[in-house]
Amino acid sequence: MIAALESWRAGLFHRRHLMRNIGAGLVVGVVALPLAMAFAIASGARPEQGIYTGIVAGLLAALFGSSRVSISGPTGAFIVILAGITAKYGIDGLQVASLMAGLILLAMGLVKLGGIIRFIPTPVITGFTTGIAVIIWVGEWKDFFGLHPAISGRHFHEKLAALIQALPGFDLPTTMLSLAALAIVVITARLHRRQPPPPHAKRAPADKPAIRAE
Repeated sequence: MIAALESWRAGLFHRRHLMRNIGAGLVVGVVALPLAMAFAIASGARPEQGIYTGIVAGLLAALFGSSRVSISGPTGAFIVILAGITAKYGIDGLQVASLMAGLILLAMGLVKLGGIIRFIPTPVITGFTTGIAVIIWVGEWKDFFGLHPAISGRHFHEKLAALIQALPGFDLPTTMLSLAALAIVVITARLHRRQPPPPHAKRAPADKPAIRAE
């Protein structure tokens, strides 16, 4: 609880900061909770399980984190891994794997192995994240277009072939609603500067270039 104690000593829990803290929490909640629900569905879990995980994990990260300005939330990079674990071992196996991953991360932090990221080349990181993005993008076709593909396998190329075959039978109302939601995400931040942009639209200031892992 180092960050919480430092925030208390710095006076950030004072009444004059209350409304700003509440506003920041609401913005993060509006973004993180629906995202956690969507990632849970994509991982093979129930929507409410994603919401519970987002709330509990965010609270624990805020209380026991080492920074008072960090924001913790769900990430799409693990969908492929979690979906495979859930399909093979069920929710119980997913819980065990999550607990093991947490213990491994804790052990790595204690022995200060985080610096290893400096030795991973940028193309490796870029290729990994791009591959995950493609898998997630294709995985969203089913819900975006309202498809009902007959998927016979668990491999990516099998799911892609089934989705392409089912694409001509898309549901028009579902597709129109999806396009409207996508337009809101893309256009809103450009129309109103005070509107928080979606996570993928954030850019580093011109005088402060983004940190790169070399």
